[in-house]
Amino acid sequence: MSQILEELERRRAQARVGGGEQRVKAQHARGKLTARERIAAFLDEGSFEEFDMFVQHRCTDFGMQDMKMPGDGVVTGSGTVNGRVVYVFAKDFTVLGGSLSWTHAQKIIKIQDMALKNRAPVIGLFDAGGARIQEGVDALGGYGEVFQRNVLASGVIPQISVILGPCAGGDVYSPAMTDFIFMVRDRSYMFVTGPEVVRTVTNEDVSAEDLGSAHVHTSKSSIADGAYDDDVEALLQMRRLVDFLPSNNISEAPEIDNYDPWDRVDMSLDTLAPDNPNKPYDMKELILKCVDEGDFFEIQEAFAKNIIVGFGRIEGRTVGIVANQPMVLAGVLDSDCSRKAARFVRFCDAFGIPIVTFVDVPGFLPGTDQEYGGLIKHGAKLLFAYAEATVPKVTIITRKAYGGAYDVMGSKHLRGDMNYAWPSAQIAVMGAKGAVEIIFRKDIHDREKIAKHTKDYEDRFLSPFVAAERGFIDEVIMPHSTRKRIVKALRMLRNKTLENPWKKHDNIPL
Repeated sequence: MSQILEELERRRAQARVGGGEQRVKAQHARGKLTARERIAAFLDEGSFEEFDMFVQHRCTDFGMQDMKMPGDGVVTGSGTVNGRVVYVFAKDFTVLGGSLSWTHAQKIIKIQDMALKNRAPVIGLFDAGGARIQEGVDALGGYGEVFQRNVLASGVIPQISVILGPCAGGDVYSPAMTDFIFMVRDRSYMFVTGPEVVRTVTNEDVSAEDLGSAHVHTSKSSIADGAYDDDVEALLQMRRLVDFLPSNNISEAPEIDNYDPWDRVDMSLDTLAPDNPNKPYDMKELILKCVDEGDFFEIQEAFAKNIIVGFGRIEGRTVGIVANQPMVLAGVLDSDCSRKAARFVRFCDAFGIPIVTFVDVPGFLPGTDQEYGGLIKHGAKLLFAYAEATVPKVTIITRKAYGGAYDVMGSKHLRGDMNYAWPSAQIAVMGAKGAVEIIFRKDIHDREKIAKHTKDYEDRFLSPFVAAERGFIDEVIMPHSTRKRIVKALRMLRNKTLENPWKKHDNIPL
């Protein structure tokens, strides 16, 4: 028996070292952790249960029979994050570059199936070069099986991808179908085809950094939702994100002990919106002063900065925050920010997370670039997302709510549950200047008449009271009481039940 136990320990030790000490040292020299070190940093200490440690590929082509290593380039298993079960797989770059084979894919598939059966999140840690070309169609088939499970799990359990090194070829599509993607600056890359293929096919001379770095995907392509400086920071932030999320679409997000008074008022909010309606202010200040203890996890912070989305807590319970940002493009809605917010709203709705919307929007961005780029359809995505959502929806208009953008941003007409406005709110088809120039075109050269018409228009429409008179605004509130009003609204809506008409699925304007 002792010999059998010794053999087991020998095999375990061999598996734990991955591709060998030299490759582990090379991984560390790049500033990267190994697959098992990453899992240890992410999960609660001692909670990891590894599966399929001894799995090896069965390929014999191109000399692969002599290149077998236990685990076959991916470490899989389950563990806990602050006591809650999650499933995790981590690509091991030290073993054949983390490339995906049929058996490698089977390990990931097993994790995905178990997560779906047990209704727990899946977190994938990526650091690999794509498909194992020696396996040909077997590797492609493995990818397809993984992709299919990504789709089936979508909206049922949270799926998070963390790109900690290269992620190329077929490897990029699985993260693309998960709920969130995060990267590490200067070490992680994502692209369908690498710089050499691009150079060969299109004659473009581009570096890996310029083609698919964290900077590119967080600020230009919107593929990634955030970036961090190193593996440890990324993994610790993923622990924080998991704490905001429910385990599945029928369980509630965890309630965190909260020491922030529910009825806290902040008198500084009374002067947050400037008297000059064209002067910007930072909407993040309002968000941080309303959520519990100023704790806000922003999503896609570097992309489409004219809208802010992310997770916070109110009375210890997770809420999704959507807010126009007057500091960037006056908070106007454009194609990029509409897509960004629409995806976030749909995630929140899929997982039963209430949505709190802060509105200061002058309308949609005009121009040929926007129109040619499909602003109509992209703006409709956000409208569709809000209209489709059945979770509690609380909206606060702080200043401008002009034109169709008023409707889109969680209005009463899209089944907003509680819609509040600050006294500074201006709800109208457009600003006074533009409206007067259209209505009183014949007086356009008479300054006195235009000034009077402008004043009349402002007095009539540029306030929250016309909308309040019609019931489109439930209450005009004092800015300093915003947090208290949100708390009371969410308490009232906690057991909200609303169902959309049965359908196989909707046809959102993609």
